[in-house]
Amino acid sequence: MEPLVLEAEIRTEKGKGAARRVRREGKVPAVLYGANKGSLPLSISPRELGNLLRQGGSHAILQLRVPGEETTPAMVVDFQREPVQGALLHVDLQRIALDRKMHVSVPVVVTGEPRGVKEENAVLEVVTRELEVECLPLDIPTHLTVDATELGVGDQLRVADLQQRVGEKIHILRDSHTVICHVVMPKVVEEKPEVEAVVAAPAEPEVIKKGKVAEEVEEETTKSS
Repeated sequence: MEPLVLEAEIRTEKGKGAARRVRREGKVPAVLYGANKGSLPLSISPRELGNLLRQGGSHAILQLRVPGEETTPAMVVDFQREPVQGALLHVDLQRIALDRKMHVSVPVVVTGEPRGVKEENAVLEVVTRELEVECLPLDIPTHLTVDATELGVGDQLRVADLQQRVGEKIHILRDSHTVICHVVMPKVVEEKPEVEAVVAAPAEPEVIKKGKVAEEVEEETTKSS
């Protein structure tokens, strides 16, 4: 890949008013720091920076060219955006030593249609979507790719499988048994049969028929009266 060169100019004025003037000129205020050197206020083109980051990814190593200064390897470590329109307001750049390893978080991309999904209508579940790695600045990948094509039902890809593929230049800082993705059968939710509500009929009043003894008692009572 060709070096990603970012042109910058030194800002001589500081403060909010100066920053607004820089933005009116179509530039963005930035600051360069790190490597045991003083900070350097700069102005850069947001369009140029965006194009470079699209080419090299969010952790791209930029060759920063500043008039009167040596070309410096640098990385974007922070930025601020306007909350409504999303316009870039400020950028933090850090000097990078190309011979010193760094720790960065890299997205994981799973490719391919698993065999279990294609043949058995299973489901691919991606468990890990980002991993922290240690490597030299120029070896930082834009992403880590795993191919899930050969996975059957019950199969999985782990960090150990990915580490073997990326080689020794990139060390993944996660337990080797960590699952990246696996293929499982979809869970079937059994529908419970509807239970019809049984409405109890109102109890009929109990009718007690007069027996022979009761009739005789009633007759005796009538005669006595």
